Amino acid sequence: MTRQRIVTAAAEPAEDQWQQQLRPQRMADMIGQKQVAARLQIAIRAAQKRGEPLGHVLFDGPPGLGKTTFATVIPNELGVPLQIASGALLTAPRDLMPYLTNAETGSVLFIDEIHRMSKAVEEFLYPAMEDFRIDILLGEGINARTINMQLKRFTLIGATTRPGLISGPLRDRFQIREHLDFYTDDEMTELVLRNAKKLHVEITPDAAREIAVRSRGTPRVANNHLRWVRDYATSETRDGRITRQVACDALEMKHVDRRGLDEQDRRYLQVLQEVFGGGPAGVEAIAHTMNTSPDTLEDDVEPYLLRLGFVVRTPRGRKLTAEALDHLGLSHQGRFGSKGQRPLF
Repeated sequence: MTRQRIVTAAAEPAEDQWQQQLRPQRMADMIGQKQVAARLQIAIRAAQKRGEPLGHVLFDGPPGLGKTTFATVIPNELGVPLQIASGALLTAPRDLMPYLTNAETGSVLFIDEIHRMSKAVEEFLYPAMEDFRIDILLGEGINARTINMQLKRFTLIGATTRPGLISGPLRDRFQIREHLDFYTDDEMTELVLRNAKKLHVEITPDAAREIAVRSRGTPRVANNHLRWVRDYATSETRDGRITRQVACDALEMKHVDRRGLDEQDRRYLQVLQEVFGGGPAGVEAIAHTMNTSPDTLEDDVEPYLLRLGFVVRTPRGRKLTAEALDHLGLSHQGRFGSKGQRPLF
């Protein structure tokens, strides 16, 4: 069966097209998330043997760890069509109707950021997920009547960076729920080497390792770093070859330090220390001081800082750790070290 992809936006941004170029197309090509992939392969093989659609799947985890990749690989493994929708754009049941009525038997509907769907859309989706039917209300008042429309049996894949915002009734309707975690440095190095080959870029193993360890355990970040280092090597070197020194120079120019922190990360740590005395401080107060949104900090900044042990969450708010102060070259009193510089790179 021909694979079909329907995208809600009029056209994919160039960045998405570039990520798609590097995205694996089969489960066997996936790097990292091995246990998740193994469980999914069992579920896929079982569904194929029974001749049934795969059960509904929910992926959660920080951005850039492969939720969309899994959602595009699964229909390839099943050999079925794929439709893609954005939860933020599903504000009323009528927005979801075309996807449900166009779904073929066994096909996959992928809803990204599913926690952003409106409550009305979520409730409209319940019978579609459980009984593969939807209830359509025609007319108003005493003349109103409900029509039950039967749907073809499909698989819904949801992805979210905020699983806590998904209601219990919706979460319970997913038979398969998987959490994606950060990648190891070895996995990230393998990914950089493989994607450099796809881009026809010559790179040394130690350069790939340097990019990997500065990529926060996140494939999307690694791909973006690789793209920038490739541009730097093409522009600033004679042969365009990426060595470790070239990778270091390129990432230092981008202000990405050896632990993978960028300017926003360091500003978060500095604000927490210099404005709030190291904490505790609420995320909203930190966000207001940085002139950004709390969601940005919770989704993009804090997960990696928590993983490094630079920040801890307490009942009273976020607190800085001694390791974070050492990394920034700050004393525990909030002043710079003896040389007055932050040892970032």
